[in-house]
This record gives sequence, C-alpha cells and structure tokens, in this order.
Amino acid sequence: MTAFSWTCPFCQRPVTVNTETDVSSEETQLGSVNKDGLRIAQSRFIVCPNPECRKVSFDVEMYSAYVSDEHSGLLSKNRLLKSWSLIPESKAIPFPSYIPKAIRDDYNEACLILEKSPKAAAILARRCLQGITRDFWKVKVKSGRLSDEIQKIKDKVDPKTWDAIESVRSVGNVGKHMEQDVNLIINIEPKEADLLVGLVEILLRDWYIARYERETHLQAIKKIAAEKEATKKKGS
Repeated sequence: MTAFSWTCPFCQRPVTVNTETDVSSEETQLGSVNKDGLRIAQSRFIVCPNPECRKVSFDVEMYSAYVSDEHSGLLSKNRLLKSWSLIPESKAIPFPSYIPKAIRDDYNEACLILEKSPKAAAILARRCLQGITRDFWKVKVKSGRLSDEIQKIKDKVDPKTWDAIESVRSVGNVGKHMEQDVNLIINIEPKEADLLVGLVEILLRDWYIARYERETHLQAIKKIAAEKEATKKKGS
C-alpha cells in the first residue's frame, strides 16, 4: 500500500490517504505542435478516508513536458506550471453557522478570488475583520475607520492575537490601507491579501469558536450540577 499524509479541505482533519483505495488519477498528454509547448495535465480525485466525512476533492495540475521516448513519443513531466482546486473551489475553511453569515460569506468569497484578484480579496478580508470587530466586540467609532475600531479592542485581546493583527497592519501596503475606508479600492500584493485572509481565520477560531466551545462546556457543567441537585432532592 502506498499512502501519503493529507488534510481534508472539508473536515479539516489530518488523515492518511491510501492511494489504492482513496485516490483516482488520470494523466493527459499534449504532444501536438503548438505555440505553448508540450504539456501534461494530471487530474486527481481524493475521497476523504475519515468515515464521518468521505467527501470528494478534485484537483488538476498542469506541467511543462519533454519527450522521454523518441520512438513512442511518450512525454514526461518537467515543471509544474499551474494547479487548480476544482472541488472545493477554494481553500476556505467551513466555519460553523453560529458565526454571522455576512462574515462567512465575505470570507468564502475572499478565498475564492484570492489568486485571481488579490485586491478584491483584500477588500473582502478587511470587511470581515471590521465585521468581526463590530459584532464580537460591539465596537462603534464615529470615524468608521477599521484602524480606529481595532485600537478600541487592544486591551481586550490576548497579546498573541494582538501581535497577529499588528503584524498584518505593519506589512507593506496593508498597514497604510487599513487606516482608510474598508471599502476603498487599492493596489495590493497577493502575499498581503493572503495574510489578511489568514488573520480572519485566526480571529474566527480564537474568538467565535473558542467562545462557543467555552459556553457549551460551561452549560454542560451547569446541566450536570442541576441534575445532581434534582436527584439529591428526590432522594431526600
């Protein structure tokens, strides 16, 4: 059995994929004379081995190629030129429904267009960041500027989270443009847009998911205590 480690984009669990049972792949060769050169396309289905998931991913990789066998005209891969994730369409993490839909929608769209339009992805990510700040921390400032709203929560968040926010603000154009209107169209590098999307993921996990899990755990404790108290009263 040949296997490899992989993190499912749907359930987000690290798993070991068996290439004999969980993977189906096909190679298509372009050996015809053309202006772009010889090409090999590798398509691949992966079925998540997690029994609670079992969802299907599908991706395609495009390689430059060379003739490895002059007699048969067989091609071999040379350099990876581009890759596409077709199912799912982006790297977006499937966040739970208790996070406001508007924030999740902006985040999902930012991930979807991250490579094609870093500028638009950054605008959506900054909208997510502003939506999170306003919804989770109930922040309101007259200026409406994201930078002013973030300053309002500086003493409310842990140092590591604040460092993450500050790190994104300090990188190149991001720091300057976060001082401006969240919807302002600006030039931005792909790396900067990716940092903003990553920051949104950190905050959704560290704030919304952590709060939900904490409240759920405390409610479970409260329920157990109430049941014990009821049993004690019944016994007496």
